Amino acid sequence: MERENIKNEVLDKLPPHLLDLVIDQPYDNYTAQDHAVWRYVMRQNINFLGKVAHSSYLNGLKKTGISIDSIPHMYGMNRILKEIGWAAVAVDGFIPPQAFMEFQAYNVLVIAADIRNINHILYTPAPDIIHESAGHAPIIADEEYASYLRLFGEIGSKAFSSKQDYELYEAIRHLSIIKEDPGTPEDEVRLAEKAIEEIQANMGEPSEMAKIRNLHWWTVEYGLIGTVDDFKLYGAGLLSSIGESANCIKPSVKKLPYTIDAVNYSFDITTQQPQLFVTPSFAHLSDVLNAFADSMAFRKGGTRALETARNSGHHATVELSSGIQVGGVVDRVWQDDQGEAIYFATAGPTQLCFENQELDGQGKIQHAHGFSSPLGRLEKSDRPLEHMSIEQLAELGIIEGNHCELRFSSGIALSGILTQITTLPNGLKGILTFDQCTVRLGNQILFDPSWGIYDMVLGAQVASCAAGLPDPRSFGLTFEAPKEKTHKIEYSESDKNLHQLYKRVRQIREQGLGYDELEEIFDQLQSKFPHDWLLALEILEILRSEELHDGLAKVAEQYLTTKALNNEELNKLIHDGIRLIDADFELVHP
Repeated sequence: MERENIKNEVLDKLPPHLLDLVIDQPYDNYTAQDHAVWRYVMRQNINFLGKVAHSSYLNGLKKTGISIDSIPHMYGMNRILKEIGWAAVAVDGFIPPQAFMEFQAYNVLVIAADIRNINHILYTPAPDIIHESAGHAPIIADEEYASYLRLFGEIGSKAFSSKQDYELYEAIRHLSIIKEDPGTPEDEVRLAEKAIEEIQANMGEPSEMAKIRNLHWWTVEYGLIGTVDDFKLYGAGLLSSIGESANCIKPSVKKLPYTIDAVNYSFDITTQQPQLFVTPSFAHLSDVLNAFADSMAFRKGGTRALETARNSGHHATVELSSGIQVGGVVDRVWQDDQGEAIYFATAGPTQLCFENQELDGQGKIQHAHGFSSPLGRLEKSDRPLEHMSIEQLAELGIIEGNHCELRFSSGIALSGILTQITTLPNGLKGILTFDQCTVRLGNQILFDPSWGIYDMVLGAQVASCAAGLPDPRSFGLTFEAPKEKTHKIEYSESDKNLHQLYKRVRQIREQGLGYDELEEIFDQLQSKFPHDWLLALEILEILRSEELHDGLAKVAEQYLTTKALNNEELNKLIHDGIRLIDADFELVHP
């Protein structure tokens, strides 16, 4: 990553594992046609959204450094975003939902670096820089909404995913990549769509992440604000899509009051939405989010939370009632006859932490092969071990240097030499460290002396379980970037020649010089590139705005209207563009 392009203090707080997903924005790879696509969408959006978007949208464009005429550069955006406490990074297409949420928790917008091709100008199946920067960035200038977005990241990053979630993410990422590639055969697209249908049919019970992603989709991506009869747009998917923004206001798209019930509405990311949800205020969004969070493992705690962590198969933070945190992959949970967790174990490297900081000597080197510990209280004891003083522990024979025999009310028995009692910064006892230790449950050996030192964490109950590690920096966590990369279009010589014409028209418009070349460029366009329409529209715009060559302007308009015949989508694009020219559209954000 080019550090000189990231001059924003917000980014300095990002943990290294998130930086693994950040790429350099390939700014020099954007073609002049790409910039024309950006300009067309932005002009159409601002003309339309000024009437239907939330009032903070247009001001947000100015505050976040979004230009109408050219694709924004991350460096410029970050220079301005830091003034409102946010930052932006470029990534390659869809990234895993967990990572996306975590970026958001750090006040960082994730921006897909690619831009939709001209054939997907109304709606793209893949995340692109129009959606991310022109959709997400402007609305965060509203402080109340920005607070919601940050809260969503904080809560969403704690949500547990399932194995099926990740399979679905990879399948959707694959479909979005191949659908955005104009060279993909239709058979390949159909196979990818069928694969998604098969995964969705076998998802099982929705995970926390699946549910909270629904809330994200119906608010951050496709949210409306106001009432079901009188609303404005604020979701990024609507603010960045000239197709969706116009379609969503139609009566055919059902409008529902936004409640927690939205978690039960799944979505299809590759098509337009059949219904949308309307929130009365941005504050209401946080209320609904908090109501859902109350059902999540990180707030509920207990045996169910521990089982949720185990079922995920991913890194988890298990926080006990003492405040100590166990970070690793929960592998097994032992329960008593009442279904209460009495013992748990992780598999693979594990860390012990307090307040998200790894405790000295309690990292993945010490616990390279996993970790295990009992839960609950000692037999015939009404006080949790973590709340006992050194004197109270001594009354039970728990003394450093002594051989100890501990029996829990669950039936778990421990025998070993106590070598250390670790007190946590909150004053509670956190760890009892034993040598020559055996832990049993009936005839089952839970820990054998040959396995080394036994660190028993103290905590009568599981207070919380959250996705991710408590201290990923100390753990040395890395995120593997998706193996399948977005397809980079290989342009033919003909394509490159067309892009050169786009570049020259752009120079003429910006410099106000070379108008006499427009007729020759238009002739080349008609003879060599009859499939293109956007460049003809740009030529017509210059001719009309500068009141030049009325004859050529009429020919160009006739050329465009003829091209629009018998093609519904192209008809809309062309006539929307002509109407904007005829309306003498003034750029509200030059």
